[in-house]
Formats: sequence, structure tokens, C-alpha cells
Amino acid sequence: MSQTTTRRPRAGGERPTERPGFRCTECGWTTSKWVGRCGECQEWGCVVEDAGPGSGGPRTVAVAPTRNPARPIEDIDVAAAAARPTGVDELDRVLGGGLVPGAVVLLAGEPGVGKSTLLLDVAARAARTGRRVLYVTGEESAAQVRLRAGRIHALAPTLLLAAETDLGTVLGHIESVDPDLLVLDSVQTFTSAQVEGTPGGVSQVREVTAALITAAKSRALPVVLVGHVTKDGSVAGPRTLEHLVDVVCQFEGERHSRLRLLRATKNRYGPTDEVGCFDLSEHGIVGLADPSGLFTSRLVSDVPGTCLTVTLEGRRPLAAEVQALVAPSVVPNPRRTTSGVDGSRLAMVLAVLQRRLGARLADQDVYVSTVGGARVVEPAADLALALAAVSGRENVAVHAGLVAVGEVGLAGEIRPVPGVGRRLAEAARLGCTRAVVPAGTLDEVTVPDGLRVVEAPDLAAAVLAGLAPSGDA
Repeated sequence: MSQTTTRRPRAGGERPTERPGFRCTECGWTTSKWVGRCGECQEWGCVVEDAGPGSGGPRTVAVAPTRNPARPIEDIDVAAAAARPTGVDELDRVLGGGLVPGAVVLLAGEPGVGKSTLLLDVAARAARTGRRVLYVTGEESAAQVRLRAGRIHALAPTLLLAAETDLGTVLGHIESVDPDLLVLDSVQTFTSAQVEGTPGGVSQVREVTAALITAAKSRALPVVLVGHVTKDGSVAGPRTLEHLVDVVCQFEGERHSRLRLLRATKNRYGPTDEVGCFDLSEHGIVGLADPSGLFTSRLVSDVPGTCLTVTLEGRRPLAAEVQALVAPSVVPNPRRTTSGVDGSRLAMVLAVLQRRLGARLADQDVYVSTVGGARVVEPAADLALALAAVSGRENVAVHAGLVAVGEVGLAGEIRPVPGVGRRLAEAARLGCTRAVVPAGTLDEVTVPDGLRVVEAPDLAAAVLAGLAPSGDA
């Protein structure tokens, strides 16, 4: 016999209390109990308590705006939001002119790439113009930062330094100093006593960032935060960190190269397709207005296996020299070794050369590298890869002063690439006299003076136009 259980109503008509839920801050997945790892996106430490709207409806009521009433958009003063140059031209290029008052900038990058060195130089330059700058470090002692500042000549009377990790103390420094620029290194090392969690955790990073954004907006204070990155190169911490700040910049560079590239992945005040170039050395970091010289060893050469190309980093053309060494293999499986070049892209170009041009490369070791640690990954460098490989295989140098730009298709055709006009202008500025480009390019661009442009519909025509006759290199 089955029994029926009747629930007794609560006294006073009380509704049963809802159990608190938990929500993932990364993807929005919800669960009834707390877990350390999200069951949807598999991220760790991103599940937080979500009280929900509650059973009584919304709890927020309307209040009259007193401090900041709504005004006609035409009456808003835009002079207060004008960008102020930092003194580092390459950084200003990426930011869109400089630092906007009240803006919060997040600078992320791998350890040792030069983030602290760059920001210490920026802080010193700003202090030399009469502005009061507060540099707060949570990773090093004040003496360690002072040693670096002396080494890179980043000393100024109005550059104030503090070594703190408590958010309340940092806010106290802001109240007492009233700086014109604030630099925090790094945001993952600061904690708030009002929030539970370890430094760098989701709750701590969110609280620290929110407090600093509030201080920045209320004081029209530009703030620069240093951020850590994960193994895959993304910004560490909750995704909301990138949504809260105004500008997100990535500082990139190979550990064994002096070149550093700064890119903006988010910018509310400027473009996101600009790239800043820096030269990092033991004496500090210097902006490079013309970095092409780092990526080329020569423009006129009679050495087989070298070819010049021009890549686009954002809207900025950069010349890069591709070198290929082709030698008979002594092992059953020939080697394909690359440095600065996408290995899968090289394998495709070599396969097209062998299939469409009949080049004997199956029994050859092929080593391809770039000069100066340049990273060449865009398809526009395919043609330079192909010419360098054929030049190395046939032991015949390319024409003197040649630059090659174009994407190689699987059928052996040369496909158009964007920005050919800027690429040719950069090649002409560097002294190139001949260019091999895809067919149809001359219909859309203006050829610079002193540059002879040859259109090649396929690889066969490109090789014929690019390789110099014997003794005519």
C-alpha cells in the first residue's frame, strides 16, 4: 500500500528558502553546489556563488541622479578625454595617441619579456614632464626596482615608488599622493582584506580591478596594470578582467631576440591594428621607428637561398629576409626544420614546388629561417619561401634587390594579398629595385618610382622572373 505524504505549509505563509546557486564567470554554466572546475568550459576556479534575483523580484529601486545628471551629448566637454602622449612614440602609436585621463590599461605578456622595464621607462618620462607618477610594485622590493631604474636611466624627482600588496594601502597612497599616473605591477599580486581568496584568484582580481577602475574614473587618473599570462599566451585571471578595463595590450617577443612587439587587442580610444616595435637590451628598452633593418642582412646579395619579403603587422609593413638551405639528405626521412616560419606552411609550399614545377625536394633536407628573429606566418610570404627554396636547390641566387609578395595556392597559382601598395612602398624605401607580385596587382596600386614590378600568375612565371641568370646575380 502506498502512502501519501503531505507537506505542511510554513507558518505565516512563508515560502521555502531557495538554495543558493553557483555560476561560472567564464561561460555562465550554473550548478546547485560549488565545484572547483566548471563542467562546461573546464576552467578552474571560476565558479562563484550566484544569489540570483531572489523570490521577491528585483531589489534595486530607482534613485534620483544627483551628481551626474543626463545631459545633451553635444554639451559634453571632450577636452577632458584628450589623450596625453607618454613620451614613447611606439606606445603612443598603439594606444592611439597616448593615455586618456581615467583610462585603465592592461599590459600582459610572458615573464621576462620587458613589461616592467617598459612601464618604468614610461613612468620616468612622464615624471620628467612635471607630472607626479606613482609606481606600485607587488612582485619586487623597492630596492630592486631602484636598481633597474638606475640601469635604464629611469630616475626622476616626481617618480614615487612603493612596494605594497594590500589594496587598501594602495588606495591610501593614491589619496595621499594624488598622482597624475598610476602603474601597478602586477594586478595578480594585490589582495583586498574585504574579499576571501588567494592572490590572483577570481574574486581578488575582480575586486582589485573594480576598486582601481572606480578610483581612475573618479579622479580622471590614467592607470596601467601589468597582467600575467597563461601557458597559451592569454591573459591570466577571469575573462571579466579584460571586459572591465579600457585597453588590453599584449607584449610579445622571443626570449633569444631583442625585438619586442606591442599589440592592442582591445582599445576603446583608438585602433587595434597598430603594432609598436621595441629593442630590448641591457641598457633598457627603446622604440624602433624603423625596425626593418633588424630583419634583413642584405638587400643586394649573390648568395643562393635568400629572398626578401614584406609582411604586414597590423597596418605596419615590415621587411623580412627568408633564408633556405637545401642539401642532400643522408637519412630516409628528409628533415624539414624551420625558425620563424610556420612549418606546415613550408611543407605545403615544398609540395607544390615538387608537384607543379617538378623540383626534386623529396630527397633533400630543407632548413628555413628568418633573419633577426622575425616571425613570418602570413600567407603573403609564401612566394618568398618558394623562391628561396628553389634558389637554394638550384644554387642560383635571386635577382639583386628583389622582393617577393604573394600567396601560393595548391594549384601553383599566385593569389593576391592585401596591402600590396604599402608593401611595395616599404620595399622601395629600403632600396629594392624589382618586385614579383600576383597577377592583377598593377590594376589596383601605384608603383613607386625606381621599382620594377613583375606580375606572375603562377609559380613557374614567378621563378622565371625571380631567379637571376647564371652570373647575373
